[in-house]
Amino acid sequence: MASSYQELEEFVREEMRKIYTEATIDHAMNPRNMGGMENADGFGKVTGPCGDTMEIWLKIKNNTVVEATFLTDGCETSIAAGSMVTELAKGKSISEALKITHQDVLDAFGSLPEESIHCAFLAANTLREAIKDYFTFKNEPWKRAYRQH
Repeated sequence: MASSYQELEEFVREEMRKIYTEATIDHAMNPRNMGGMENADGFGKVTGPCGDTMEIWLKIKNNTVVEATFLTDGCETSIAAGSMVTELAKGKSISEALKITHQDVLDAFGSLPEESIHCAFLAANTLREAIKDYFTFKNEPWKRAYRQH
């Protein structure tokens, strides 16, 4: 049984390689930073035009993103994009992380098919929302008590 499962997995990977880069496949099959986060310093939630929703949580220390996690209800490409954008953000200053765009996600993958490019936009926009949330609570910490998520 394990042999037939491995054969099926390899067949699926071969089919995926016709469309996606190795980096995209790797992040889709082995996502980094997946999951929520307790006591996040920033949180963003965005629903893209395709209906996929992504959430990103950030932990900030000394003006640097020290931890970034995500969840999405989207397809494999959304999972890969969330994984990649959180990897790109970690270790960056807030101002550097704020400059991460969909093009940075695309460049990190090498490319995405035209019909999947919106996933890179979703990831970058969600990161931006999490950073905006961080600034809101940094400037007005009393609002944290009213956060609903």
